Amino acid sequence: MDSLFYTQNRKTLYETLPDETLLCVYAGGALRKTADEDYAVYTDTNFLYLTGIEQAESVLFAVKENGETEESLFTLPPDMMKERWTGKRIKPDAATAISGIADIRSLDDLDDAVKAAAQRCRYIALDEDDMKNNNMTRVAFGVRMTVLAPRLEKYDIRPQLRRQRTVKAPCEIEAMKKAELLTTEGILAMMRASKPGMYEYQYKAEWDHALLWRGCKESAFPSIISAGENNFCIHYYGYNGQAQDGDMILNDVGAKYDHMHTDVSRGWPCNGKYSDRQRALYECALATSDHMFEILKPGLPMKFVDAEVHRYCGQLLCDIGLLDKPENEKKYMWHGGAHHVGFDTHDMVDATGDIKPGWVFCVDVGIYVEEWGIGFRLEDNCHITETGCECLSISTPRTIEDIEAVMN
Repeated sequence: MDSLFYTQNRKTLYETLPDETLLCVYAGGALRKTADEDYAVYTDTNFLYLTGIEQAESVLFAVKENGETEESLFTLPPDMMKERWTGKRIKPDAATAISGIADIRSLDDLDDAVKAAAQRCRYIALDEDDMKNNNMTRVAFGVRMTVLAPRLEKYDIRPQLRRQRTVKAPCEIEAMKKAELLTTEGILAMMRASKPGMYEYQYKAEWDHALLWRGCKESAFPSIISAGENNFCIHYYGYNGQAQDGDMILNDVGAKYDHMHTDVSRGWPCNGKYSDRQRALYECALATSDHMFEILKPGLPMKFVDAEVHRYCGQLLCDIGLLDKPENEKKYMWHGGAHHVGFDTHDMVDATGDIKPGWVFCVDVGIYVEEWGIGFRLEDNCHITETGCECLSISTPRTIEDIEAVMN
């Protein structure tokens, strides 16, 4: 992404703000882990979407009056001793080059700036976290701002940012395509190494190694990699199980590139050869996924995607004799069939209404048959185009023939 992308994102947001508004968007801070150790800071993705800056404690500050907006970026000031321990802090010229914001200020001056702006504003616009588990550093920041500007009416920008983030810009799609290629390499590494007796942490080591050697320092989300009975925990992070001959390996993984995430799932037999039952279930999942990529296009209701994944796959499970009727598909299909992907893996968007060009969401077909000991999902990322859609993760082997060819 270049600075024009972030500048345009801010411009679009500013246009929706009422006059006499003070805007403060926080990057996030460190959470204590234990003793004198903190968790790694993960920059708030709305702040990242607006600035491109990845530095803790930073604040996007803007005042809109008479239809015009003045903006500043407050960052940590130089501190030789702290930088010696925790690394260099971003310099003003670098912050401007990344974000497109010309006025870079020290965080030491933020409180005074808020108090001064509050004297001529009616609203304070904040990014109110609507998730159940709030990041306490962000909650504390919101409280601090309202204490500094007690008479201002709060204005929540989260709904607008959700709307903006729903449609991906061309540069976001290009970044996601590069992330998809990294994801493919990681999955291929696991497939090629796979054999009975491997531990789940060894599969994860193959994934991590493939990404790190290609410059992707962290996955888009905690990798889900499981074998055997662990496949029946949808979000499994134990990595302690051992693949037994005949077990399916479930992986739900993603790389990221230039802030854009991917989310791809494949299921394969650890020994490289699908059994008859594994083949039957995988072909149901693949046929469902192929069906979705054939029909998805602008104008369809978003809620149709999940319903159609379940309807179509439910009928196929009936056809192979596993289900008595399609409407009982939830016995073997335990989760939804789609979610948006972007700056977050479960992207913070407004997914109501009809599908539009520029939307990106996963098509996720999960089948879990405990009595057969088989659980897996087939998940790909779908980019809606002007006339239809494209599978962004098509580079990762999807068919039984291609997967077995890689493994053998």
